Amino acid sequence: MKAVIRTRSLPAALLAALLSALALLSAGAPPAAADTSLSTVAAALREKPVYVDPAASDQLSAADADALAKKIEGADKPLFVAVLPAGYPTDKLFTNLRTATGITGLYAVRLGDRFDARADSSVLPHAAVQNLVGSVQGASDAKSQLNDFTDRALANMGGSAPASWGSSDTGGVSTTALVTTVAVLGAGGAGAYALVRRNRRRREEEQRAALERLRVVVDEDITAFGEELDRLDFHPAEPGADDAMRADYERALDAYEQAKSLMAAARRPEDVRAVTQSVEDGRFSLASLAARREGRPLPERRPPCFFDPRHGPSVADAEWTPPGGAPREVPVCAADRTRLADGLDPMVREVDTDYGRRPYWDAGPAYGPWAGGYFGGGILPGLLIGTMLGGMMAGPSYAADYGTGYGDFGGGYEGGDVSGADFDTGDFGDFGGGFDGGGGFDGGGGGDFGGGF
Repeated sequence: MKAVIRTRSLPAALLAALLSALALLSAGAPPAAADTSLSTVAAALREKPVYVDPAASDQLSAADADALAKKIEGADKPLFVAVLPAGYPTDKLFTNLRTATGITGLYAVRLGDRFDARADSSVLPHAAVQNLVGSVQGASDAKSQLNDFTDRALANMGGSAPASWGSSDTGGVSTTALVTTVAVLGAGGAGAYALVRRNRRRREEEQRAALERLRVVVDEDITAFGEELDRLDFHPAEPGADDAMRADYERALDAYEQAKSLMAAARRPEDVRAVTQSVEDGRFSLASLAARREGRPLPERRPPCFFDPRHGPSVADAEWTPPGGAPREVPVCAADRTRLADGLDPMVREVDTDYGRRPYWDAGPAYGPWAGGYFGGGILPGLLIGTMLGGMMAGPSYAADYGTGYGDFGGGYEGGDVSGADFDTGDFGDFGGGFDGGGGFDGGGGGDFGGGF
């Protein structure tokens, strides 16, 4: 169904681009002097990811703006940053800027000393945008705020940079170039086919990269599970072993072999969910076997420890308050329950990201399938509410089944694609229409975590 939607949308995008090119041709070269019109901001963002209005140049220096732009371009993500003066008109600013730019992406605006952002859901779900904005509110200066926001956004957003960033020209617009552009756009069928192929290749590349990152974490889990099997040192024929013990041990061995087989066959990030499900099933079988051998009551079937599933099945729910967040009940192992009771930090599972080691819930959408296998059913949304991963899993890609549909958020355009004005303002997340109410710069949107992290 998605392919049909995109195919229908492509002619509209091509037509919009064609009309834009013809308009430029009739208008001649753009003026050399900068101004504060929205069309100027949009034109600048189509050529480069960061725009600083001349009247706001005291907020972000040219060198800092260039460094920020290079960071975004190097990450190949459709993140657009505008620094505007405090008195800039705010009525429907995000919607109008997105319309004028015409590119699917994440748009961040620093306006005076205020900051907010909006995004197409195909790039970043609305909850994740709100969390990101809230995490940088109150920054001391524009440079720190914009760099912090950029670092966190690039680690979690989808899509690719628009092609126009690699083809900007500092000189005037030549008639020959525009005529050539019009001719190319006229070949709509070939262009549409090439765009679909490009998007498909990009999606496949993103999925491969995400799977390889996941493979490291899953291999650690499988290895740890295998070491638990070895430490148990159970022999089916040992004195005291009964059929129930042997059945537990056989289930654990089967789960170990199945996890290795499933991971070897994984081709997409969502395939990992079945792997971690198998590992969790095996760990519970080991816990049952240990209880039988020691004459203890059989353990209750509970989710694994929230802080690190390698800790094994949880033994209780404990209240935990993340830094700067709201308290919530999470399943914990015995060791982490003791640490929390003593006022210590739990032993959190951290994973590698492009921006260093981070807790798995703050490491991007690829870890959704991994977490979904461990915390299936209805428990996961409550545990992850307010986190980066939780915001992403609340989007359409995870609506039916946690851990499926990686990278497929249901929009007609992916990040970096040219849509022109063909986009849903509700999907873009501009709930209030502007910065002056209902989710704008007054803190009603980005800074409102709603009880989450």
